[in-house]
Amino acid sequence: MEGFDFSFLNLRFLDVIDILLVAMIIYYIYSLIRGTIAFNILLGLVIIYVVYLIVKQAHMRLLTEILGDFVSVGFIALIIVFQQEIRRFLLLIGRNASLQKNKAWWSFVFGSKDIEKNNLTRIKPIIDACKSMQKSKTGALIVFAKYYEEQFYQNSGEIIESKISKRLLESIFQKHSPLHDGAVIIAENRIKCASSILPLTENDKLPPQFGLRHRAGIGISEMSDAVAVIVSEETGEISYAKQGRVKMNVSFAELEKLLNKDF
Repeated sequence: MEGFDFSFLNLRFLDVIDILLVAMIIYYIYSLIRGTIAFNILLGLVIIYVVYLIVKQAHMRLLTEILGDFVSVGFIALIIVFQQEIRRFLLLIGRNASLQKNKAWWSFVFGSKDIEKNNLTRIKPIIDACKSMQKSKTGALIVFAKYYEEQFYQNSGEIIESKISKRLLESIFQKHSPLHDGAVIIAENRIKCASSILPLTENDKLPPQFGLRHRAGIGISEMSDAVAVIVSEETGEISYAKQGRVKMNVSFAELEKLLNKDF
């Protein structure tokens, strides 16, 4: 059509690659902060920037000056506010690359069936411990951290550094154990520490029957990429917290699938 500009259609192959890479980075960042406090902070910064553009176009000079000063240091503010998330993002890229390489090598040498068998071997002691604690109505909070940050977890807990064991998990959470309060942290296929004090969620829409264990499990899943398995002391019901959301009354078959996927 005459007078219509088709210049936007003149995309090079490298432009398509450029768009796909930017989309991939945005997806990685979103998956990293989704359901966490960092997502709300980022949303707040975006809203402030949009308001700044509106008041600038409306020639509201005082607000433009105030918000303009804030926006001008926005990049530095992002680095300061999101330093933990930036660190996790870089770790995610590096460890995912290493993980995919190891998976490809393991699959090539041993086959995918052996990978599933190995996952089942790691998960079985946890499932068995949860079954036992559900039967005896022993309260438990087990956190599975993809990236174990020593300063974050060890400062409030007792270092264990042990193989995953059904009996050890049961011993930690039995009512007369000095370590039964707090959470057990599992990372890198090991029990790293016990009796860890975790941040509580500030979500006020949770069911009233949720106690400190549930709130701590949900809280850690909001602030990090960790997932949490909670065994209720009152009912023995098992809950699964991920990205600030909680799935209640989880069956053992479902728990096995969830752990196999996330752990």
